[in-house]
Amino acid sequence: MRRRLVLLLPLLAAGCVVEAPPPPPNYVPPSYAYLTPLRLRVASIEIGDDWQPSAGGADLSPMSPLPPVDALRRMAQDRLVAAGNSGRAVFTIEDAAIVQTYAGLSGHFEVRLDIYTSGETRAAYAEASVARTLTEPPGGAEALQPALYSLTRQMMDDMNVELEYQVRHSLADWLENSSAASPVPVPVQQQPLPPP
Repeated sequence: MRRRLVLLLPLLAAGCVVEAPPPPPNYVPPSYAYLTPLRLRVASIEIGDDWQPSAGGADLSPMSPLPPVDALRRMAQDRLVAAGNSGRAVFTIEDAAIVQTYAGLSGHFEVRLDIYTSGETRAAYAEASVARTLTEPPGGAEALQPALYSLTRQMMDDMNVELEYQVRHSLADWLENSSAASPVPVPVQQQPLPPP
């Protein structure tokens, strides 16, 4: 009897092995610092952060591991640069909502960039908006966070492209041509090496 128990012990222990839980997901916020900045001919840039989700509670964006308002703010900080002596630009978040529908998740982001002269007169503006739907509804609370993160990242990729297009299209006169300011590289000269 003892011998059987000794032989069964490794099998019993193997059946009780507890697997370690998977590591928590790493929700990395996007960075746009690697992209060419949009240099505006203004002395300062303000980022308006007065947008709030609707009071009805249908907006799920605050539950995202990457809140859209924060991602939009980060995009403006990384992409827009003041390169002038007067005036100001105001980046305003008009919408940053993600709602759950019968078909899944639906998001809509909208921003506006206003240019004001030194006399506080609005001289120009650009608007950009993107919308996207995640057609597979999340299964439960544990699936909602990855779905919100994925939708937010996809929409931010869209918004980054759309904002640059709209700024270059609508605010071309307010963009500083960075190529004129870049130095001309010195030509490479040959120099013979001494023999080894």
